Amino acid sequence: MIIIGAGAAGLFCAMTAGQQGRRVLILDHANKIGKKILMSGGGRCNFTNLYASPENFFSSNMHFFKSALSRFTPYDFLQLVEKHKIQYVEKDKGQLFCEGKASAKNILQMLVSECQSVAVDIRKRVEIKNIEKDSLFKIKTSDGEFECESLVVATGGLSIPTLGATGFGYEIARQFGLNVLKQSAALVPFTLQNKLLQKLDGLSGLSVDVSVSCHNETLRGAMLFTHRGVSGPVILQISSYWRPGDEIKINFFPDIDLYEYLIAMKKAHAKMEIKNILSEKLPKRLATCLCEIWGYEGAINQFSEKNLQQVAQQLQNWSLKPSGTEGYKTAEVTMGGVDTDELSSKTMQAKKVAGLYFIGEVMDVTGQLGGYNFQWAWSSAWAAGQNV
Repeated sequence: MIIIGAGAAGLFCAMTAGQQGRRVLILDHANKIGKKILMSGGGRCNFTNLYASPENFFSSNMHFFKSALSRFTPYDFLQLVEKHKIQYVEKDKGQLFCEGKASAKNILQMLVSECQSVAVDIRKRVEIKNIEKDSLFKIKTSDGEFECESLVVATGGLSIPTLGATGFGYEIARQFGLNVLKQSAALVPFTLQNKLLQKLDGLSGLSVDVSVSCHNETLRGAMLFTHRGVSGPVILQISSYWRPGDEIKINFFPDIDLYEYLIAMKKAHAKMEIKNILSEKLPKRLATCLCEIWGYEGAINQFSEKNLQQVAQQLQNWSLKPSGTEGYKTAEVTMGGVDTDELSSKTMQAKKVAGLYFIGEVMDVTGQLGGYNFQWAWSSAWAAGQNV
């Protein structure tokens, strides 16, 4: 069998198939394998999430991924990590990262050594020129011609082209008559209009805990102001629900009723400047900036109850209309891809083409932020590797 792509899904599928006694060849166009693994989690690799469940994923078919996720779980992957004695730590909400002397390099080395133990042949810098199929798949490459009964496409999506991402997997799917759904950048920062960016000038690099809403979904976490717009975990997460033209709503005071707090502060500190009152709960330069944007000036006793109600409404329900996203260059994953209705949820094999499999990010399955996309890589790769 041949696997195209030596990323997380490709390597894991290769080792799984090799353990079933299959002869496996991986072909990759890049000069290094596993580049996305190495950069993930700031080099610490958020390799899975203990609480991964179907609710953490997006697809046009919300039932497709249930089978694979239930048959190869985060705990199954964790057994492999522990077998290789890689130190790890659980962070927020079940996210597992390498810890101590361990890093993303160890996760990649683990996959490579498992592949080597079952004699997987991994070849880099291989350009694929043509794929045909009669009884076998025939693949012409810059490294010669190859034949196989099973061809697994593990080429990833369009995100982070500087790491070598291309749409090649979608081309293969279309070549064999499979439907490919429209792709978009996901888990991605938002950009803002220049006019608003000028007002937010000076906040770049500032992080604040907020709740953000879009399409009846409300998420909580850190938002980071950038010189292009807003980023941070909660923004990357909400970007999966956002569509061009949508507004998002930001609550800078997610833990309190701001109106009641302002009324109490007016009674207790009548002559205190409103920007200083807001600075008790927000970073000072953010409080100052927001006061300038909405024209809040003077001591709090100069504000009527109606004024304070308006202040509370604006700061707990700020409507922000992104001009767009930063696109694939910084997106963590790609939404959309090979239509899952074309594939078996048990084996990842194309229903129309015997022996053709798609795994990982190339498919229309996208996880939330926090290790879920790696878990989909492992689960889908395991499902295919068991059956090729």
